[in-house]
Amino acid sequence: MAAFITLFDWTEQGVRNAKETVNRGRAFGEALEAQGGRLIGIWWTLGQHDGFAIFEAADDAAATKALVALGMAGNIRTETMRAFSEDEMESIVGDLP
Repeated sequence: MAAFITLFDWTEQGVRNAKETVNRGRAFGEALEAQGGRLIGIWWTLGQHDGFAIFEAADDAAATKALVALGMAGNIRTETMRAFSEDEMESIVGDLP
C-alpha cells in the first residue's frame, strides 16, 4: 500500500464546528477502511497547520478519491505528500550510479 502524509487546515466552517473534529477524523478513517485503506493516525497541532494525518491507500487514485470526498464536506483544506518507506526508497534508488 502507498503511504501519505496530509497536512490540514480548518476552514471557517471547520472552526465553527471544531467540537466535531475528532468525529470527522474517525469518519475519515472509516471511509479509508471502506476503500481498503488504513488511517495510521491524526494529530492536531499548533503552528502553521491545524494538524496532519498519516494514512495508507491502495494507490494515488484511491488516496485522491478519499481526500476529495473529505474536502467536499467543507471543513478542511489539505496538502498531501506521497511518502516512501525505507524499502520503497531502496528500490527506487537501488540502481543509481
